Amino acid sequence: LGGACRVLAGMPAAGATALAGGVNFAVYSAEPPRALCLFTPEDLKADRVSEEVPLDPLMNRTGDVWHVFLEGELHGMLYGYRFDGTFAPHCGHYFDVSNVVVDPYAKAVISREEYGVPAHGNNSWPQMAGMIPLPYSTFDWEGDLPLRYPQKDLVIYEMHLRGFTKHDSSNVEHPGTFIGAVSKLDYLKELGVNCIELMPCHEFNELEYATSSSKMNFWGYSTINFFSPMTRYTSGGIKNCGRDGINEFKTFVRESHKRGIEVILDVVFNHTAEGNENGPILSFRGVDNTTYYMLAPKGEFYNYSGCGNTFNCNHPVVRQFIVDCLRYWVMEMHIDGFRFDLASIMTRGSSLWDPINVYGAPIEGDMITTGTPLVTPPLIDMISNDPILGGVKLIAEAWDAGGLYQVGQFPHWNVWSEWNGKYRDIVRQFIKGTDGFAGGFAECLCGSPQLYQAGGRKPWHSINFVCAHDGFTLADLVTYHNKYNLPNGEDNRDGENHNLSWNCGEEGEFARSSVKRLRKRQMRNFFVCLMVSQGVPIFYMGDEYGHTKGGNNNTYCHDSYVNYFRWEK
Repeated sequence: LGGACRVLAGMPAAGATALAGGVNFAVYSAEPPRALCLFTPEDLKADRVSEEVPLDPLMNRTGDVWHVFLEGELHGMLYGYRFDGTFAPHCGHYFDVSNVVVDPYAKAVISREEYGVPAHGNNSWPQMAGMIPLPYSTFDWEGDLPLRYPQKDLVIYEMHLRGFTKHDSSNVEHPGTFIGAVSKLDYLKELGVNCIELMPCHEFNELEYATSSSKMNFWGYSTINFFSPMTRYTSGGIKNCGRDGINEFKTFVRESHKRGIEVILDVVFNHTAEGNENGPILSFRGVDNTTYYMLAPKGEFYNYSGCGNTFNCNHPVVRQFIVDCLRYWVMEMHIDGFRFDLASIMTRGSSLWDPINVYGAPIEGDMITTGTPLVTPPLIDMISNDPILGGVKLIAEAWDAGGLYQVGQFPHWNVWSEWNGKYRDIVRQFIKGTDGFAGGFAECLCGSPQLYQAGGRKPWHSINFVCAHDGFTLADLVTYHNKYNLPNGEDNRDGENHNLSWNCGEEGEFARSSVKRLRKRQMRNFFVCLMVSQGVPIFYMGDEYGHTKGGNNNTYCHDSYVNYFRWEK
């Protein structure tokens, strides 16, 4: 710091907080961090720490929160933490003094600047650091207020932010970015959409597969940091330490609201980008692995997400972290609601489940072990009864990769809605002509009362969909009987095998005109059904014009035209 800053004790307020005269830093960990590490942007690119501020166990600790206040000017600096604990994976500990890890509460994460381009030396995982906030806001909301639409009135459009304007036909100045999407919002208003559900826009690494293949993580369901907007979805990128990118995200929300369109975030609190024991040490694993992940007694990672690890959602520290994060997106970023990916994981018992710790007293006959589904999950209880989050939309994808399926039974406190997977399956079978589904189809039209009425919920607690980002597009649903996923590099083993599709008599796009006419009629049948059913309709971008992915029902790894919205349609 060259004498420019004075080091004081600080206070246990999570994250980096700009205050009068300096910045307070605080991080939770059961093990002591060796130092707060500071970077200039130039030193970060060179993988070089600019300055280390040692943390004293007596002065800089309150309980298990480590804190320090730096008095002085830190504008243009970045930060992370170096931990000096035990590296013992068999005990669940991944403290590594050679790593500088990202603060879970960082509000922007700075690493590579350009989407799809590795750092110096072809490095897909360069050193990352958090943005140090300013004591003032540089964004003008222009009086923006929440729209607060009744949920029963929503028409939701599932959007991949990059895919929405990346195609050459979009003719926008900054394709594949938030500001590029702003110039196309009038199209959505004209379409009749009043709510956008953004696929993951938290910081993730699209090059996470680059060491073993040429595939991209296009969808983004592999979060590095839950507070940070994806910097490479912004035209400003890492300029101004990521603050320009935050303002660009806010611009997207503000301009959506001006057009009467709410914005919901797809959030992935079921796992992170750190994967299993072979994954990188980026943030949570290096800060306190045993707290943030669901672990077996010998340190193995539970994998209810199917992605290598499982976020330890009902641990007291982790559930507070999640609520803090959701509050930030509502209060600071003006988000209108959340769709929780694989939300059933958030109902599972945490590692080393302890009813005394969670509920304050032992529970008679309690046989709950790690991962057991809970009737009253503490995290869902906290979110449902939070005074800030009570007024936003809360939508659960009510299943997970560990076999837990809770559609119609997700713990809801009368405020949670669900992606209705049973609606999708029944409607697909009825419209393609499968016998025995007339009664089920009638229930779908009436808001699925067999699922929601007994629990006291209403038809609008059913989020109705026929197609989504995963699985066939609507056009492919009526064009292909089989999936064609060879371009994914997994010998066609990946993706759903039971698609309940019908090709209308011929397989593939090249078919007789009579078959094509039937396909178009079937697509209209699906859309009419979706729009007249009681409940809330959601459809995936491109289905309104019949976008095809060539029969590939798992395009998570393609940053290409197969996933790009085509504006010439």
